[in-house]
Amino acid sequence: MENTKPKNITVEATVNAPVEKVWTLWTTPDHITQWNYASNDWHTPRAENDLRVGGSFLSRMEARDGSLGFDFTGEYVEVAPHKKIVYTIADGRLVTITFTALGQTTKVVEQFEAENTHPMEMQKTGWQAILDNFKNYAENILE
Repeated sequence: MENTKPKNITVEATVNAPVEKVWTLWTTPDHITQWNYASNDWHTPRAENDLRVGGSFLSRMEARDGSLGFDFTGEYVEVAPHKKIVYTIADGRLVTITFTALGQTTKVVEQFEAENTHPMEMQKTGWQAILDNFKNYAENILE
């Protein structure tokens, strides 16, 4: 019998910024639009975020040339400020993000259920690229 339980993928980064700043940059729509893309030929022109259990979010992701676009949406299942966010993506997959304060740095770990359309390595690479963009943005923005 084949195991039908979804496989989890984990990506992580240590951001050279305190957890309070990391949390704000991760959860504020004006900031999300600045870092939420996997490659320079994509961008997020619009983001909405109702950060509470039962609240929803939307990131409009589009190719810069206008050829493709989609809404990345979901609903929050758990929100523990400066520590953890758990949400369900519109397709039902679960995502868990933990924020671990390490003095003036913050470890961000995202774990998500793989989808069945794209190879796992491709999914991991894409999510890691977005997290790396976040790290770069957080370390270089002056609040």
